[in-house]
Amino acid sequence: MANKIVLLPGDGIGAEVIYAAKDVLEAISKKFGKEFEFSSHDIGGIAIDNHGTPLPDETVEACKKADAVLLGAVGGPKWDNNPSDLRPERGLLGIRKALDLYANLRPVKGFDKLLHASPLRPDIINGSDLLIVRELTGGLYFGRPSERQDNGNAVVDTLTYTRKEIERIVDKAFQSAQLRKKHLTSVDKANVLESSKLWREIVEEKKAQYPDVTVEHVLVDAAAMKLITNPTQFDVIVTENMFGDILSDEASVLTGSLGMLPSASLAEDGVGLYEPAHGSAPDIAGKGIANPIAMILSAAMMLRYSFQMNEEAQTIEDAVEQVLNQNYHTADLYNKNGELVNTNEMTQLIVETIE
Repeated sequence: MANKIVLLPGDGIGAEVIYAAKDVLEAISKKFGKEFEFSSHDIGGIAIDNHGTPLPDETVEACKKADAVLLGAVGGPKWDNNPSDLRPERGLLGIRKALDLYANLRPVKGFDKLLHASPLRPDIINGSDLLIVRELTGGLYFGRPSERQDNGNAVVDTLTYTRKEIERIVDKAFQSAQLRKKHLTSVDKANVLESSKLWREIVEEKKAQYPDVTVEHVLVDAAAMKLITNPTQFDVIVTENMFGDILSDEASVLTGSLGMLPSASLAEDGVGLYEPAHGSAPDIAGKGIANPIAMILSAAMMLRYSFQMNEEAQTIEDAVEQVLNQNYHTADLYNKNGELVNTNEMTQLIVETIE
């Protein structure tokens, strides 16, 4: 029986990288005899243009009926002056909420051949291998009210969490740590925020259920500093929505490019959504120079988490590393000692390595 995969190319370079991932999955299909069924739907800016909304009902329904979803990227200057309900990003937030994708997993691994691409010293980032577990459906991005007041002279955004929302993401983080080095860093702002105080209390309660995991609490500002001064101290980081958004993007400097960071967004029981950490990059859209690796590695995460195809996922990850070790680089990673390739060439090198 075929695994049904919904493709949401979105905007900018989204289509370029998502169809690169599709090529890689088709190579996996041929090699391992797996069957994938693909369908494409609109989200973000292109959905606004075609349907008058950043998240059409038909897209939501298709995603709910799928086994997994691959998302490219949304956004671009064309829609920057739209009202808030007609911004491309509303489509992204909306699909996360509609599928109850509460847990965002972002692995960050430094590749030896890419140490040159990071602005940090090689001795600082060498050996970095961490996982950021970010709560995805609560917090400041979803709290209400969120509005202008007093004729536009004042604003309010609301940060809200329930105990259940915190407990389930903390459980996911502990479980992830058990599969890795058994070290969990909980990031909060408990010296200021009531939400963080509850967060810290729950982590303390939960750690009794996971006695094999060592736990430490770090304030978000200190965590941001340590992430770029001593990243190898981290194994699994768990944090709330906005802090996780910022820290996971900051972590891109460890790999040298956002084009190297995949992610998985998971529900408690339902379809998972997989996307690169980078944005739509409208400045390079259509030039064929985007790095497809984050999207391809996101597809590997899909195979592992949604389809339990661990060998197939590892095959993709090994192929990516092998190509990088041969010094092939897209423009975001290029140095004079490597060979510059475009999006399609990088994709084909990975496909050929799989085959």
